Amino acid sequence: MVPASHMPPPSDKNETPDQRWMHLALDQAQRGVGLTSPNPPVGAVIVAQGKVIGQGFHRKAGNPHAEVEAIRDARQVNAKLLPGSTIYITLEPCCTHGRTPPCTEAIKAAGIKRVVYGAHDPNPRHAGRCRDIFLLAGIEVVAGVLETECKALIRPFTKWITTGIPYVIAKAGQSLDGRLTRPAGEGQWITSDAARAHGRRLRLRVDAIIVGAETVRKDNPQLNLRDGSSGSGKVQPWRVVLTRSGDIPPHSHLLTDEFKDRTLVMHGVDLPEVLQDLGKRGVMAVLIEGGGIVLGQAFRESLVDEVFWYIAPLLCGGGRPSLAGPQLPHSVELQNVTVRPMGDNVLVHGFPLWPGETSSSS
Repeated sequence: MVPASHMPPPSDKNETPDQRWMHLALDQAQRGVGLTSPNPPVGAVIVAQGKVIGQGFHRKAGNPHAEVEAIRDARQVNAKLLPGSTIYITLEPCCTHGRTPPCTEAIKAAGIKRVVYGAHDPNPRHAGRCRDIFLLAGIEVVAGVLETECKALIRPFTKWITTGIPYVIAKAGQSLDGRLTRPAGEGQWITSDAARAHGRRLRLRVDAIIVGAETVRKDNPQLNLRDGSSGSGKVQPWRVVLTRSGDIPPHSHLLTDEFKDRTLVMHGVDLPEVLQDLGKRGVMAVLIEGGGIVLGQAFRESLVDEVFWYIAPLLCGGGRPSLAGPQLPHSVELQNVTVRPMGDNVLVHGFPLWPGETSSSS
């Protein structure tokens, strides 16, 4: 009997067989999101005789890539079916020797005769080269299957590998009138438990979390991994504090807890330079958690790639606005917007459309 995890996905009459199997490869790739920096998350599925005979995902930089994991999985229980099979991969296979050998060679050695991949590799060292390698070996190549979904999965890697700058996610929890703090004496939290828990899970996607010194002084945050991180293999993201004055309370959690070595205090450094520094450290994605001054600078300088905005049904009337500091040079439109209720809170998620960019439905 084929294990349940290796059964074909439910059939959709509007999908081609290649799309059905690529969806399963995407499911595999999702398991590596946030774990692979500075590599992209990738999933692979090997199919023969209408069933999955192997599957895998890239778990960590330096570990085997998804293709090798899937081939190993197939060899354990379905070795006889591997020659002549089809492999579905969310990203174009690598063809150079880095921390691991090239996946093109592993695929050839396994006897796989058809390669189907989703996104073209944005890394110029690999881009487009696998097709020639496979065709010379008599292996059929199909590219661009579910390309939009596969490209979306590697947005952070694409930005980092092409610019050296991390992908930036901006998050805020605010009142209806755009405030990050409640009136004195009312407590710290504006958004609901469910909204805050959802926001904390964003930390699993990133390699660094950025806050301003005012947030540290007022809230003494931990910025650690809690929800859903047990057993994931996720390394505590860098905790980056931006400060002009250098006034960081010495008793702060970020300077005294078990992850104090994962705290970076950036004194008198502007946000663009901070991002450049983090990019050189192999940080592929960052989460800006606040406060309003840092968020305001990020939007004024068009640095944000993705937005998670949690809104509570409160009117606070004062306190720090969610985007503080000088006025933005222009309003920022979000595209591909989704709105999700979280109890009586609302999450607005989208991608900023900056001047000079073309609107996308991806």
